Amino acid sequence: MSVARKLLLFGGLGLAAVGMLYGLYYALFGEHQALGAMGGHLTGAFVSAAQREPAQSQAAIASYAAARYRYVRQVDAHSHWIGLAMLLIVLGAAFDRVAFSDRTRLLIATGLLSGSVVFPAGVILQTCACAAATATALAILGAGLVTASLALTLVGFLRSPA
Repeated sequence: MSVARKLLLFGGLGLAAVGMLYGLYYALFGEHQALGAMGGHLTGAFVSAAQREPAQSQAAIASYAAARYRYVRQVDAHSHWIGLAMLLIVLGAAFDRVAFSDRTRLLIATGLLSGSVVFPAGVILQTCACAAATATALAILGAGLVTASLALTLVGFLRSPA
């Protein structure tokens, strides 16, 4: 079994564990508070609208949108880590058939694993107002790494073995 294959298989298993543990942490300590805040903001918006207070209603809608943005990012990060982990494991099972040198396969596998870690981490960091631009850049970098590595993997599968 090649080093690249081991990296994808064990990296995928580790990433799946990280995604599941993060999902458990968020479900226990963050999700109920986030959903409660979103419901409270919507209730406030409807009450303000019924009382003909458009400014307060708009402010409550804006607060709901911000809370929902944070909630979606948290859930997306957990599910992306697990989904990308499953992709790494599946690719790892057949990665020795990618028709590139061992060194090139290792570079591709490293790109896949790195991007799969960095992309969801950047998505989580987008919820912090202090690092929004950096977080977006990290998410884009991670997604780009995964996309480029997957394209190279496809090329490797389509090539004839040497």
